Amino acid sequence: MIETSLHAVGVVGRPIEHSLSPLLHRAAFQELGLAWTSAAIDAGEGDAQRIVELMRVEGFRGLSVTMPLKIEIAKIVDDLDESASDLGSVNCVTNNGGHLTGSSTDGDGFLAAIEHQTGFRPHGARAVLAGSGGAARSIISALSRHGVSDVAVIARSTLAVDELLGLAGGRGRHGTASDVHEADLVIDTTPFGMAGADPAFSTPLIAPSLTHSGQIVADLVYVPRETHWLEECRLQGAEIVGGLGMLVHQAALALEIWTGQSAPVAAMWSAADDAAGRS
Repeated sequence: MIETSLHAVGVVGRPIEHSLSPLLHRAAFQELGLAWTSAAIDAGEGDAQRIVELMRVEGFRGLSVTMPLKIEIAKIVDDLDESASDLGSVNCVTNNGGHLTGSSTDGDGFLAAIEHQTGFRPHGARAVLAGSGGAARSIISALSRHGVSDVAVIARSTLAVDELLGLAGGRGRHGTASDVHEADLVIDTTPFGMAGADPAFSTPLIAPSLTHSGQIVADLVYVPRETHWLEECRLQGAEIVGGLGMLVHQAALALEIWTGQSAPVAAMWSAADDAAGRS
């Protein structure tokens, strides 16, 4: 049984049993001295209406939304913030007296993690983005909003790249491996290197040998904490960033929406580090 009130939040999706979101939420609430709770809720395709009704009836203040419900829920909440409207998907829903607003904190969370770990800011920078899925959509949109000068997109599908470029605000283009050399930031959004990844992602879109010192190279995978691909990029001299930070910082941004308080990022990082060390 889930104890619910406007001091309850959660994460919804499938699979959900290994989600770190409730752990991050609880660490933040403890640090802030809030008597709030967080739950993991199993829900799959076709369950969006049930989840929206659950939020209103049971009084959840907010929910983090993961696959496969990001697009489905975006279609039926009362309104969307600018980033979620651009993407047509949400990873965060906020309940304001029964009025549900969808947000997307993934892209901004990624950039906040990069800045937190390296000091990098995207304004005027050149980026190479590998992949064309939901995470790539969030990140290219955030890069555009934060003033990146150029985003070269490398993916297996030309049509998928075309769709991504529509979110780039005129700053994106089809990329090739040759673009990596001039990039300030290189991002792999594919599942390559992830434990149990689809065999279709058995080779990287960007060879580590193309990266070099002076670059930041980011991988969204966080299990394992550091992929072999990242290790190889580090050997080339690049500054590397794993995927755990995006998880922490997108959750921090969601918590700030729900609570109206600055998220205790250090406490959330500590909880994430402890959990990653146990996995």
